[in-house]
Amino acid sequence: MSGSAPDFTGAKAALFCGAAILTYLRDEKPGLRWPGLWDLPGGGREGEEGPEDCLLRELWEEFGLRLAPDRLVWRRVFPSMVEEGRNSIFFGGWLSRDEVASIRFGDEGQGWELTSVATFLGNARAVPEMQRRAGIVWRDFGVHARAGQAPQ
Repeated sequence: MSGSAPDFTGAKAALFCGAAILTYLRDEKPGLRWPGLWDLPGGGREGEEGPEDCLLRELWEEFGLRLAPDRLVWRRVFPSMVEEGRNSIFFGGWLSRDEVASIRFGDEGQGWELTSVATFLGNARAVPEMQRRAGIVWRDFGVHARAGQAPQ
């Protein structure tokens, strides 16, 4: 697929349905980063997969959702949260109500919610960096929507 990034550790995404965002509650297992906090879909890279492949595989494993790569309409490189000196890729995209209704939650995490963007961004029990990144995407989407343009 498109968009190989030679030194990225993983990919995450802010996926919106209207003014709501897809989130999940992380497990509370020993050694797990950010235990018991609300997080966004995505995870670590496997093998030589590209960023889109990584995110779309994780979305399938975690939520049973299959999206086409062109549904990821926003992309930015950020510093990795898990490995200093490396990068991670963050995406933004939209989900339909039918896609949300078709979610089949996997075995990672305690549960999932489609929650309002404002609630996620203000939740004291969410992964702070995911809130920051989701806020950036949401602001960019809003700016483009007001200008009548597709987000990049």
